[in-house]
Amino acid sequence: MRVSLPASIAIGLASLFSVYHLVLAVATLQRVQDVGPVIACMVLYAAATGTALFVPGKVLPVWTACFSLATAIAMPIVAAPVVDLANGPGYATWWIAAVGTLMVVLVVRGRGPFAWAGVLFLAVYTVAWAGPDALGALGVLGSVAWVAIATVFAVAMNRAIRNTRELVRAEQETADWQAAQDAHVFERQFRLSQTTRMALPMLQRIIDSCGDLDDADRAECLHLEQAIRDEIRGRSLLSEDVRDEVMRLRRRGATVQLHDDGGLDELEVDDIRRIHARIAEALRQAREADSVIVRTVSEGSDAAVTVVGLKLDTAASESAALGAGMDDDDGDEDDSVALWLEIPRHEPA
Repeated sequence: MRVSLPASIAIGLASLFSVYHLVLAVATLQRVQDVGPVIACMVLYAAATGTALFVPGKVLPVWTACFSLATAIAMPIVAAPVVDLANGPGYATWWIAAVGTLMVVLVVRGRGPFAWAGVLFLAVYTVAWAGPDALGALGVLGSVAWVAIATVFAVAMNRAIRNTRELVRAEQETADWQAAQDAHVFERQFRLSQTTRMALPMLQRIIDSCGDLDDADRAECLHLEQAIRDEIRGRSLLSEDVRDEVMRLRRRGATVQLHDDGGLDELEVDDIRRIHARIAEALRQAREADSVIVRTVSEGSDAAVTVVGLKLDTAASESAALGAGMDDDDGDEDDSVALWLEIPRHEPA
């Protein structure tokens, strides 16, 4: 968002003023003692104005500002000696207004110090050439006033642009904060609804039985508690088929661990569905495994998910059936690998 005139309009207005000064110069050539210095000033002024207006960028390069300042210094020195003040200069002192216009362009293009140096030299030289009364009679004060007005305008515009950018940034931060709050609320509601959907039948059974559950119901409560944990620790690994297969393995007595360590968030929907289908198929094949570990692989690897099924010894199998050792990823030395699968991140060509 920018608080400014379109560049084409501003350049067009400045060009019209500059051409107007050149027209005045041509109209007063017969009133000067020597046309050579005037023509030289016209060429120099046209070149300086053209570079100041049409060099790209919001702020003029230093070399362009120096060239414009040198033009503002050279024009009075070259053009003033050929002007006859005895008969009244009239428009023969067009270069005074031209210097003022050029300095206004410098102010607008972000080179205020160069512009003030130019008009101050113009004022000092005019006083030395034609006396203090010439400041008002020849329009030097008008040039200084236009530079002052342009400076105030430029400062106000820069402040408005800065304030606008701050407001836009604050608005963006507010929108980001609101989006984060909405995401937290949505996630909390989603978790609550999902937990309610999973646990409500068992909770109703507990209420109906007044807490008197048999062994099968107690085991089912443990399975539900583990399933709720899966929604937190391994959410990106879950689909309806995966949930069903995980619950089937747990009801059979196996230990299943799901670990979402990141790495699947940036994948396309088709790749996610393919990975979920491969995980579900791998869990169906893990009939002899007593412990199954499903873990995502961080980005940078060709594999997205690894599925490891371990067949434990008899003592470890009994512990696994009771839910012990669930956080032991390495297993005992006597464990044997019943299943090993690496699911690629993308479909092979």
